Amino acid sequence: MNRRTLVLGVAAVAVAGFGGATYFVTGNTKSEAVAAVAEDTPLIRPYSPIFGPADAPVTIVEFFDPACEACRAFHPIVKQIMEAFPGKVRVVLRYAAFHPPSAKAITILETARLQNLFEPVLEALFAAQPRWAPHGRDPASAWDVAAKAGLNVGRARDDAKTPDIVAVLNQDAADVTTVGVSQTPTFFVNGKPLTDFGAQQLFDLVESEVEATRDIPRD
Repeated sequence: MNRRTLVLGVAAVAVAGFGGATYFVTGNTKSEAVAAVAEDTPLIRPYSPIFGPADAPVTIVEFFDPACEACRAFHPIVKQIMEAFPGKVRVVLRYAAFHPPSAKAITILETARLQNLFEPVLEALFAAQPRWAPHGRDPASAWDVAAKAGLNVGRARDDAKTPDIVAVLNQDAADVTTVGVSQTPTFFVNGKPLTDFGAQQLFDLVESEVEATRDIPRD
């Protein structure tokens, strides 16, 4: 099974039933690619969660909402794309709180990061999303989901009030506006927006960026 078939197979299962995008640490020169994904910009902040090698030549920036069904559907697709290009791709996650329970879930994820539990808590929140994320539901049960993933909830609730975590939420909200993100998931690959949304389109853009950087010398 080739990489393209693998991603398409996952996509067919993952996005079935979702009508659209209300969506886990380049064909340019190396200097242009680096500039496009430099840290401490509206696309990437130094605190942003990153999956994959820090020096990977291709960077996917994903603005996601943990309460978004399409984000949940695309989560395994993004992981499959990383696996299709070993060592070549890193994923930077940015928050976009577009649903009522999202701010609480994002706060939980940030407290989980302080306990080195970001990935297991993210996986748990996505797996249990139908129980805690519907519109109008009290999001308190998201804490229970995180606790089952190993989060020390007492410590996390205290951490949630700290200025650093509040600053992360505020900065990501500001960057969502600056970048012009209006739906989730929204993807950028080496700074290029995914203008034609879809799993295959994301794979193709990543593949083109991997091929473009293949012959560029690494520092």
